Amino acid sequence: MGQKLEQAKLRAIPAVEKVLQALGTLDLPRPVVVAVVRRELNALRKNAAIPDFDNILNAIRTTLDDLRLTRIQPVINGTGIVVHTNLGRSPLGPAVVETLQSVALNYNNLEFDLLTGDRGGRASYLEHNLALLCGAEAATIANNCAAALVLILRRFTSGERKEVIISRGELVQIGGGFRIPEVLEASGATLREVGSTNKTSLSDYSKAIGKSTALILKVHRSNFFMGGFIESPSTEEIAELAKKKRIPFVEDLGSGAAIATESIPGLEHEPTPAEVLKRGVDLVCFSGDKLLGGPQAGLIVGKAKLVNALKKEPFFRALRCDKLILSALQTTVDLYLSGKALEAMPALAMLNFTQGQLESRAYKIRVALENAPIKVQMMEGKAQVGGGTLPRSVVPSTVLALQPASVPLEEFSSRLRRGTPPIIGYIAQNRFNLDLRTIFPGQDSALVNAIHQALRGA
Repeated sequence: MGQKLEQAKLRAIPAVEKVLQALGTLDLPRPVVVAVVRRELNALRKNAAIPDFDNILNAIRTTLDDLRLTRIQPVINGTGIVVHTNLGRSPLGPAVVETLQSVALNYNNLEFDLLTGDRGGRASYLEHNLALLCGAEAATIANNCAAALVLILRRFTSGERKEVIISRGELVQIGGGFRIPEVLEASGATLREVGSTNKTSLSDYSKAIGKSTALILKVHRSNFFMGGFIESPSTEEIAELAKKKRIPFVEDLGSGAAIATESIPGLEHEPTPAEVLKRGVDLVCFSGDKLLGGPQAGLIVGKAKLVNALKKEPFFRALRCDKLILSALQTTVDLYLSGKALEAMPALAMLNFTQGQLESRAYKIRVALENAPIKVQMMEGKAQVGGGTLPRSVVPSTVLALQPASVPLEEFSSRLRRGTPPIIGYIAQNRFNLDLRTIFPGQDSALVNAIHQALRGA
């Protein structure tokens, strides 16, 4: 009897081809769809009862929809966080995208010298201009800031000197749960902590320097701030000590602003690589895709002797960037040198939106939703820079607070995330909020359409 029931159950499971025909044309590669269908049908064998064909089909469609949402795709960022790590950090500007398209569609002179016709150096123009932008003797690029720091540590702790001196107040945790001590240890360096969490003196650094000291590392506290009973020596003081002891002084600057951030209303001052180098630091590393507004990259600038040593490190090849990252970064740096960054870098342009501009857009969106079953309020908001930078800075903004009449907020939020394009906002005080500072003006119509679709359940 049991065998007959099992055979009947197996007969109730539809054939793969029948399901594929019923699904029709999808915007996923056929092998992907086939693999999902087979996996779902095989899972049915474990069920006590087999659903009817329509329920099986609906379950497979849901699985395919869920898989489709995991693709990297454009979203509308209504969170009010400008440099949002989970949403790809800084968007690239039109000029950068134009460069990417041109380079990607053609062969290029990545490692070819057009003057001599011989093999050429990789990214020499970019390195020259990056050094110029940062007031440095030389520059080079790795694939992200953590990689840049690992490269520096690996190179300068490769001999008998393994110790890296760092203040306990700078043992920060960066995004994704990564911690500076773990990054240091992964490079093969030995950590030498000095001072305490809130107070570190110059003498703490001086006493720690010995025959095993490879370098002094300073980590900019870019994603948090300390106040109250605190003390730390100035960069100039540490630089003078490092110079006297003939050891490199390195700073991980993190976000890497290249403009006077305090010129933007609501923002505090963020040290630039040029400022830090002037204070006596030998090498500075920072991110390309945060405040700089370019692609993901780890930029290293400083003394030519030290930069050249990094480029000779065999491990450097594993960390180097490809043609697309280098060309996008090249255009980004050129825009800064040309004085066009504030208009050309979307993240900086967003931070410069006036309250009047935001309120005007909010009013038009509210009018466009007047006949929809949803309550729309215009409220004052507080946007953030994000990306682990400028933690004390709050930028005034305008928020659209939405209260759908017949859809629970969580369901409404889910529908918007699953829509085309996906809309990302946040729920607070029993309202679904969209901060207009991080929504491009050209996205307002798509936003209105997406809200209408979510209300209809589409």
